[in-house]
Amino acid sequence: MKRNFKVLISGGGTGGHIFPAIAIANEIMIQYPKSSIEFVGAKGKMEMEKVPAAGYKIHGLWISGLQRRFTSKNILLPIKVISSLWHSYKIIKNFKPDFTIGVGGYASGPLNFMASKMGVPVFLQEQNSYPGITNKLLKNTAKVICVAYEGMDRFFPKEKIVMTGNPIRQDILESSATRKESLEYFSLNPLKKTVLVVGGSLGARTINDAIDENISQLEAAGVQLLWQTGKNFSGDFGVFSWGVRTAFIQRMDLAYAAADVVVSRAGAMSVSEISALGKATVFVPSPFVSEDHQTKNAMSLVNRKAALLCKDGEAKSALGNLIISVVNDEKLTKDLSREILKLGLPLAAQSIVNEIVNNLER
Repeated sequence: MKRNFKVLISGGGTGGHIFPAIAIANEIMIQYPKSSIEFVGAKGKMEMEKVPAAGYKIHGLWISGLQRRFTSKNILLPIKVISSLWHSYKIIKNFKPDFTIGVGGYASGPLNFMASKMGVPVFLQEQNSYPGITNKLLKNTAKVICVAYEGMDRFFPKEKIVMTGNPIRQDILESSATRKESLEYFSLNPLKKTVLVVGGSLGARTINDAIDENISQLEAAGVQLLWQTGKNFSGDFGVFSWGVRTAFIQRMDLAYAAADVVVSRAGAMSVSEISALGKATVFVPSPFVSEDHQTKNAMSLVNRKAALLCKDGEAKSALGNLIISVVNDEKLTKDLSREILKLGLPLAAQSIVNEIVNNLER
């Protein structure tokens, strides 16, 4: 059996694409440490910074998505596609990969399309319950499509689908931090129930506004907050009588360990991390994403009594009371934690790599 591979991993645009891609790359290097891995991303997107920070080389393509409204940006799209296909051809020809992996995002399209035309096996990983346009366009070129939700045969050929889950960050999965250590790290009160509030690195205005509106009520109910607002929040940061407010939490492993309950958007990676850790959660899905896929992500858990949902439009009036009712219901938090843990797939990266290698050997 081969002990080293040359691999091109493509995609990005958001952390929801980038972090799984890096997790897959890391797992390949764990299992096959003599392998060589390079990435392909879109110029100007966050993968051009995050991937080198993780220790991997990345090539940038001049590519962007189709704007849904009339704009001059769409005029350049055909030129960008041709340019990206040509550069993808050169990258593949020079690197000579054994296979490519697409994780969604603009750059994944031209790279994997060209790989399929050059006889290179293509594998896809789809994070969401409603796939992005790139993976849907590539479905016929892929050998295997690794997914995280049931019912994906609505979008992809059934015979190509493998349920693996979403790869999550190893530092979160492998953390040995205790609740006591984590509360001390954030200067939180060990005698109070802690609610972790997160809305992504940019924050979520609805969640921030709802917490801000209800903060006195939450404090009066004895709830303490560990609140990540994102960088766009204009209020003060620091330690308060009701808890901690910060723009960004670097040590998410400690944040999860400190939390009795989580309030979160329902992006694919957030759902996967929370599920793998078995955290009782109230999801507030963003309605501003394609095909409302965050609501679909959340409902896949809500329908199994593994999470609760608060609609974005009702958050300001309902979220505070919902948080208090969950925190004060010990049986409910235990039930939610137990059920969501059943749906977690913490070995997703390992499963994806094994599936790819087994397919190549077949």
